[in-house]
Amino acid sequence: MLGFEEARALLLAAVERLPAERVTLERALGRALAEPVIATSPLPPFAYSAMDGYALATSDLHGTGPFELEVRGESRTGRPAEPLVAGTACVISTGAELPSGADAVVPREDAERTDNVIALAQRAKPRQHVRRAGEDLDVGGVALVPGMRLTPAALGLAASLDVTELSVGGRPRVTILCTGDELRAPGTTAKPGKIPESVSPALAALASLASAEIRRLPPVADEPDATRRALAEGLAGTDLLLTVGGVSVGDHDWVRPALEAEGVTLDFWKVAIKPGKPLAFGRRKGGGAWVLGLPGNPASAVITFSLFGMPLLRSLQGDREPLPKLVSLPLAASFEHKPGRLEFVRARLEQREGTLTVVPLANQASGALTSLAWADALALIPADVGALPAGAAVEVLRFQDL
Repeated sequence: MLGFEEARALLLAAVERLPAERVTLERALGRALAEPVIATSPLPPFAYSAMDGYALATSDLHGTGPFELEVRGESRTGRPAEPLVAGTACVISTGAELPSGADAVVPREDAERTDNVIALAQRAKPRQHVRRAGEDLDVGGVALVPGMRLTPAALGLAASLDVTELSVGGRPRVTILCTGDELRAPGTTAKPGKIPESVSPALAALASLASAEIRRLPPVADEPDATRRALAEGLAGTDLLLTVGGVSVGDHDWVRPALEAEGVTLDFWKVAIKPGKPLAFGRRKGGGAWVLGLPGNPASAVITFSLFGMPLLRSLQGDREPLPKLVSLPLAASFEHKPGRLEFVRARLEQREGTLTVVPLANQASGALTSLAWADALALIPADVGALPAGAAVEVLRFQDL
């Protein structure tokens, strides 16, 4: 049975990046950039004013002051002024291009205007309240680096450089197959011993956050031949096959032998975590689909996919930071833990007396989607610790960081 870090490192080391594709900015949010974005023009493209006021040449301010200049012309956004006439000042708006010949801006409140003349009590300094051309990026500067996950601000930066398309990592094709005699489609007639299949909607939603293309197969019963046929269908035309249930060693767990019969080599199938010990990972021979076999219990399946499947999908796209960032926060109350396995505890993050704290939820059962739905984070309780007191710092994985 592998440790958590060892298993995840093994998984990520096996991943090969998918071919890149070009997409419009509107389709690039959350994708991993495949090629750098280089500035082909300076940013900003011209010097402009950071204030409403008056543009002037500081060389026209002679003596010790006060200084008087005639006001002539106006520079507005989108309507730059003519070159500055020596000995004059030009009205200028925030964001407007600095007139040729000007090298400073005096804020409106620092100038006293009488008719067409302004008086300045103090000498303006060169470049004050002026943003120079290329201050953010000079020509040839790297605006966006390969591997970064594209945020709204990154897309805005690309647009400011006249970029309309980006090269990003290819979208992983994900197929989801749930197994179990007990499963029925949500909304169908209830029958004795049957439960609605609830895991694939959650997995599909998570995978879509990682820009994957989703295919959901009908649930398959716990029967060896049917399981193998479903797996053969699932392995075709996909980059990642997610199976739910049947990867343990029970009398009716057929997924593992069926995968092996279909040419899938498993790198591991047990991880020392709670929930989610029965977890299989491998790949079909000959460079085929990757397979992630998740536990059958709903909360276990969703949590293990969050921990392993989401980084896998990010890595397939060339994301330079496929692993979510962890934060350290104090426990709001004591927590009882049985040593032996690293535990991922469903928790709420709440402000208490001005401090963000971790509030473990009461129901930590591996089948409980209630507490998982109510949680906004997982608290990591190390395998080698017992009870933790209130105030103890724990590492936390926020769902928003997946």
